[in-house]
This record gives sequence, structure tokens and C-alpha cells, in this order.
Amino acid sequence: MLELEVRPSSEGQRLLKFVKAYLREAPLSFIYRLFRKKDVKVNGHWEKEDFVLSSGDRVRIYVTEEQLADFRRKRDILEPRELPYPILYEDENILIVDKPSGLLVMGDSKGSRNTLARAVLSHLMWEGCYRGEEGFTPSPAHRLDRNTGGLVCFGKTDRGLKALTALFQEKEEVEKVYLALAKGVPSPREGTIDAPLLKDEKHGFVKVASISEGAKTARTLYRVVESFSEVSLVECKIITGRTHQIRVHLAHIGNPIVGDAKYGDFALNRAFKERYGWEHQFLRARSLSFGEVEGVLAPLRGRTFLSKLSLREERLLSALREEERLK
Repeated sequence: MLELEVRPSSEGQRLLKFVKAYLREAPLSFIYRLFRKKDVKVNGHWEKEDFVLSSGDRVRIYVTEEQLADFRRKRDILEPRELPYPILYEDENILIVDKPSGLLVMGDSKGSRNTLARAVLSHLMWEGCYRGEEGFTPSPAHRLDRNTGGLVCFGKTDRGLKALTALFQEKEEVEKVYLALAKGVPSPREGTIDAPLLKDEKHGFVKVASISEGAKTARTLYRVVESFSEVSLVECKIITGRTHQIRVHLAHIGNPIVGDAKYGDFALNRAFKERYGWEHQFLRARSLSFGEVEGVLAPLRGRTFLSKLSLREERLLSALREEERLK
């Protein structure tokens, strides 16, 4: 028998999800059978799969030691460690981190262990609010590409993650603004890119296509905030949240992002590498603004958080400005 105490981070979580988190390798059929046989109890009483847990509840799962060994793989060993990246906001439910470019948010198919998510878990262990044994694992509510720097929101608790996930899905009370360095100057200097996007899951490539081909609607608002001889600094707001949306949309109108190895202008990329040592896409999730949010998100109401440009980004912009000044 396995007996567990529900920690505050798992409050509001449904019993089925809690049990699945502990028996990570168990088939769903086995877990549902546990419920049918009344082998899952909360505070001494049999409860159904959709029972909502509260902090301090005692959950008993009637499984043998052999079954536990089969159904629980060891978690990655994490060391408590202070987060090496800037934290812009933190409370008991939410964490907002400024991610550097070049770092994955979550692990990929190659099994990368150097991720923002792992670093955040180590930080929460260092703070003493996560032990690695809970039925809930703090997780990001959205993602950024590896080579996109900027703001990422994490749910430290189940209710925090649910609230953030719903917020980013509905999009009405949150505004995400990105900053990109793009080829040329978009014309007009301010406008809307309305072009459906189709993702090739096999090759990880996104292209503009028609709805009839299976593409999904995608809209990006943009405006030029500063222009140079070859490139311009463009502010983008995504109305929809499709994979690689800004990168594909800017390339679609003839203004691909500088350094983008997948959708960019390769000749321009080579020139920027030779002249400035610049090798990665210049795209940053620059700001997050919250509207009339409620519940666990209420402390964020009316607030805006700003990602700081990296030293490399600042140096590149300074070099471009100096060249313009000397012309």
C-alpha cells in the first residue's frame, strides 16, 4: 500500500491525475481498475476519479511493492540550486522567468537535460517549496523556441498552472509582445499579417497554406520601431499562438528574422555572422501585460513585465546605430 499526503501544490488537482503522477508507468487500464476495485481512498473513504483534492488529504493506493517498482520510474536527480536566470515575479502559485536565448524550455526528442524547466524545479527545491515527490510537477504554461529569449510563466501549483494555461488559451486578458530584428523594412511600417499556418510535424517545419489544406488561422500585428539600412527592429503582437508564427509570418512578407536558420535569408545571415559575429535568430518575448485577471492570478492584474535585451543583442543594435550615425 502507498500512502501519500497532498501538498499545497497539488490542491485542486483531480484524484485521477494525482494517482497517474505517482504510477507514471502504469497503463491507464490498470489505474482505472484500481478505482473500479475501490483501491484508491482519500481520508479513509473511497472516492471517484474526478474527486478534487485539498491540501493535507491522505491518499491511499492499494498496490503491491512489486507493482510500485514496475510502475514508478526514478525521477531525474535534481540538486537544489538557485535559479541562474532573472525572476521577474514570484508568489506561491506563479513564477515568471526571463529565459536566455539558446536554452530549451522543456526537454526535446533528443533527451536534453539542460532546460529551463529543470532549472526551475531545482530552484523550487532550493526554496523548499518542492521536494520532487509531489503528485504535481511545476511546469511552464507556454513555450518559447530554444533560440528565442524572453518571458516564460510557470505554474508552481496545480491551480496556478490551470489558471495560466486557460489565460494563454483565451488570450483576452494577456498581451504578449515580441521584438524582432528583420530584413529590410516592412511595408507598410505597421499592419496585420493574416496568413494561415500549416505545421509539418515530421520535419518540424511550418509554412503558409490554405485552410482547405489543413492550415490554422494565424494573425500577427506588427510595427516598425527603428530602421537601419539593411534591417529594422519590429514589434510583433500575436493574436493567435501558432508554432513559429512570427518567424514564418515575417518571412512570408519578405522580412525574415536576422539569424533565423530555418526561415531566414541565408545570405543576410552569413553577412551578419561575418560582420558582427551574430549567429542566432534575433527574436525576444519582450513583454507580458495582464488585464483584469482574477483568482490566483489577481496579483498580476494590470501589471506589465519586461524582458531585458541580452548583452549580445544590445551590442548588435549599438553597432547598427553607430553605422547609421557615421553615414
